[in-house]
Parts: sequence; C-alpha cells; structure tokens
Amino acid sequence: MELIQETSDLSAYLAADEVVDHNHPRVRQVAARLAATAADSYDYARSAFEFVRDTITHSEDFDDPRVTWRASDVLERGTGICYAKAHALAALLRAEGIPTALCYQKFDVLHGLVAVRFDGAWHRQDPRGNKPGVDAQFSLDGERLAFTPDPKSNELDHPVLYAAPHPVVLAALRAAPDRPYLWQHLPTAL
Repeated sequence: MELIQETSDLSAYLAADEVVDHNHPRVRQVAARLAATAADSYDYARSAFEFVRDTITHSEDFDDPRVTWRASDVLERGTGICYAKAHALAALLRAEGIPTALCYQKFDVLHGLVAVRFDGAWHRQDPRGNKPGVDAQFSLDGERLAFTPDPKSNELDHPVLYAAPHPVVLAALRAAPDRPYLWQHLPTAL
C-alpha cells in the first residue's frame, strides 16, 4: 500500500498541538529518559514504541474506564485506547525530531496507529499493546502491526498520513465520559 501524506510539508509531522503536546513537561521527561539510553534515532524510536506498547495499558484490555486523548495525559495516567496510545507515541517521537503521522485502519470500527519517517520512507507502527493473538513489533523491514484488514469483510487500511488526529476520532474521544460510553460510540468511518 502506498502511504499518502496529508500535506507535503514534513514540518507538520513534527508539530506540537493540543493532542500531540510534545512540549509538555511530562512528555519531555519521558522522552529524555528514553533518549538517555538510545544509541541513535532508530534505537530511540524502537524504545519509545516499546515503552508505549508495553507500559501504557490498553484501557479495554484492563477494563479501565478512564478515557485519555492528550499525549501528556496518556503518559501521566498510563492508559488509553489505540488512538490515545498513538497520540502518546507520536508525541514522544516528535519530541526527538522524528517525523510521525497518525493513521487508521477500518475494521468494525476505526483503529489508530502511527507512521514514522526514516530514510525517506514512512513505516507504520502499532503501539496498541500485545495480548494473545496480537504481536505488534517495531519494524522498518515490513509491517508487524496488531491487525491485518480483510478486504472480503470490507476492512481496509486508510492510506492517508495525518499530521493531527482525525476530527472524527478526536470528537469521539472528547465526548466520552468513560470508556464504556466510548466503546458504544467509536467511529466507524473517517
């Protein structure tokens, strides 16, 4: 699949905003801690991915009712669904100057992940969190995502790389008082 940048301006994929708030002290603190042991930007990106995948719990897997959407809140509370975990990973990567996009897959509902830019190419990564049947890994040599869409079931990979969270996703997160409510109102299309 050919990934399509929403904008040709790469600086958009480094920008901070209300959601991917990589200038926030909490994000900077975690980024600095991860960067201190990284040999290079690739090693940092892998470490940031594994940190979000493995230490930020997927709120559905752990029956956590809290809804997070801002990267700093995800890192502070240590929980979030796929979109929130993607926001946190994007913030950590952008904090260290690694262009990062938000992207989506469509199953029964939308699933959120990121794409990182290395060596002039985009590489999708899924920090959702592993569990039985899910084994997402950081890779620049072929995708190792949590899920693979089945076109026969009308599932698909959206090819657009967004600089900011899609408005449909952000609206659902902001409107949810808790995860059970959010689960009933997850977006099904962009």
